[in-house]
Amino acid sequence: MTYNYERPDLKAVGELEELFQHLGAEVAAWRRRSLKAEGELQEIRAKGGVYEGPELSGARQRALELETENQALRERIEAAKERVRSLAARLAFLEQGGTAS
Repeated sequence: MTYNYERPDLKAVGELEELFQHLGAEVAAWRRRSLKAEGELQEIRAKGGVYEGPELSGARQRALELETENQALRERIEAAKERVRSLAARLAFLEQGGTAS
């Protein structure tokens, strides 16, 4: 005579084990996200509490590029003004009838 007794709680224990495995994976994922967020918060605090999103960071970079370009253009304008002054002085000299040749 064979005895085929199956514990009535065995199925429930198996389901509970599976549930704990899924719960462990979920907790691990939340922990990773939490650690990442804490790291980002530390970076923000190190910068004086200012959060730079990608749009703000891009806008700041573009502003720096424009300021650099603006400075280069100002220098070119000043050089052009100096050349115009020099040409105006030479033209005035020629209009007065002064010839060096």
